[in-house]
Amino acid sequence: MRFRRLLEGHELCGRILDVVNGYLESRGLRIATGTIVDATIIHAPSSTKNEKKERDPEMHQTKKGNQWYFGMKAHIGVDSQEGIVHSICSTAASVSDVYMLPELLHGDEKKVWGDAGYQGQTEAIHEAAPQAQDMTSRRVKTKVGVDEVEKRKNRVKARVRTKVEWPFRILKRVFGFTKVRYRGLKKNHEWLCAAFALANLYKNHKRLARINLRLAPLGA
Repeated sequence: MRFRRLLEGHELCGRILDVVNGYLESRGLRIATGTIVDATIIHAPSSTKNEKKERDPEMHQTKKGNQWYFGMKAHIGVDSQEGIVHSICSTAASVSDVYMLPELLHGDEKKVWGDAGYQGQTEAIHEAAPQAQDMTSRRVKTKVGVDEVEKRKNRVKARVRTKVEWPFRILKRVFGFTKVRYRGLKKNHEWLCAAFALANLYKNHKRLARINLRLAPLGA
């Protein structure tokens, strides 16, 4: 309990992510000049059967497709080459993905990838990363039918964007982080930072084992 409070109180989980990414870079897994952005919903209890007789006021509901969800969103920026999570933002589920886009870029991007939900954010991308090319997907349905050219371009872009799904898969399927651990955004954000740091290690553990084995005779 005291260790958990120490991590949360001093915001050390974000620093853990930085340390892990620094270690990965020392092993040749570097964050390059492309970033993929995306977000996922983390569920929160919607019941009011608790001590305060209310839902968490920092969590909100949102509609995705034909279904409503209550909770928060984890927004991430992922390196387009190595699939390493380098940026994390936490918001209520009702916050649109586009609002957090500038916060997910490190500024040195040459290309930024995202699904069609990020369409129309070229100016915001350029403000955060002046040299970046907007590679977000475009909506293909128009008043006259389907834009086949954009549809083909989206398929090419989707091959790059698949890398952003791996951290979410590890977070939810491997670590079981499908529901918030605590009330409020701050505590959950800290633990998301720690979880994505571990996800970066988990995803690359086989490569790291080979690299470390190769470096071992050199005393690394």
